[in-house]
Amino acid sequence: MTETLKPGATIGILGGGQLGRMLSVAASRLGYRCHIYEPGPAPAADVAHRLTTAPYEDEAALRDFAASVDVVTYEFENVPAASLDLIESLAPIRPNRRALSVSQDRLDEKDFLTGLGLTTASYARVDSAEDLAAAMQGQDRAILKTRRLGYDGKGQVRVKAGDDLAEAWAQVNAPSVLEGFVDFTAEISVIVARGQDGAVAAYDPGLNVHREGILRTTTVPCGLPARLIPDAVLIASRIVTALDYVGVMGVELFVTPRGLIVNEIAPRVHNSGHWTQGGCAVDQFEQHIRAVVGLPLGDGKRHAEVVMENLIGDDIDRLPDLLRQSDTQVHLYGKAEARPGRKMGHVNIIRR
Repeated sequence: MTETLKPGATIGILGGGQLGRMLSVAASRLGYRCHIYEPGPAPAADVAHRLTTAPYEDEAALRDFAASVDVVTYEFENVPAASLDLIESLAPIRPNRRALSVSQDRLDEKDFLTGLGLTTASYARVDSAEDLAAAMQGQDRAILKTRRLGYDGKGQVRVKAGDDLAEAWAQVNAPSVLEGFVDFTAEISVIVARGQDGAVAAYDPGLNVHREGILRTTTVPCGLPARLIPDAVLIASRIVTALDYVGVMGVELFVTPRGLIVNEIAPRVHNSGHWTQGGCAVDQFEQHIRAVVGLPLGDGKRHAEVVMENLIGDDIDRLPDLLRQSDTQVHLYGKAEARPGRKMGHVNIIRR
């Protein structure tokens, strides 16, 4: 059953980074207020109605936050389960807790995806150096990833036959999963949304390019064979439907000679979906707000070709030149200090 919140209602957002910032802007355009909950610095607070700065373990702050909002969503999925339990006793959380649980643990995520009949990289649970040695048997290359808290290349170690596996294990030293190396020709992502009424809307897949584990560009259209497009969208739709999901999700896929392989899912708006701000009437941030408050979804139709480029660290020094470029949207995140590997903003270069 759809529960539609009227304009003037307050949306609670767990996490105060750039995704929360852009969600808050989108919500304000539709007449909603946002209350940000963030333990640390919160660029999203610049454009939100209210900010709570407190640890996720602060029960009094969590109660005050949850009591002040009509629905809770998140831009950061690694929120402690106990905190979510408390919040959910006072306000609905969308997307739901199952989506969070699956995505917070790489092993659970792989089990979920293969349980749907989808193809992932080969994988094995690794809890020790001995487990790692056993899992590497017969493999030339693989990636050891912590099961939790890894992002933008963090919590990952590439390993190959002949490496010192004890040293590789020492670099993570946490419950992990070993993923077999995937020889892919491209990486794409689908930004998909599902409403409270079960309606699904997907955006065109984007072609992603990473450097040093961080997304650098997403290009739409992706330039891949047309036959792959409906397959990618269908995979994303199956995932959100199986999770009874409400909101926007990013689904990353590898393109291989054997077909599409699911890399990972992100139960939130996604970096590779920023192009929708320049290419669609309803971007991913508005789409997510529409879903969590019970409004009809936009159709996600693309009206332009777009290249999204992340501005990482000192890339922000290019700002004057970027502002002079035609058909270029500049989105800055309000972060005071540029550091190596830090996302300072992005640009959408629009080609009609």
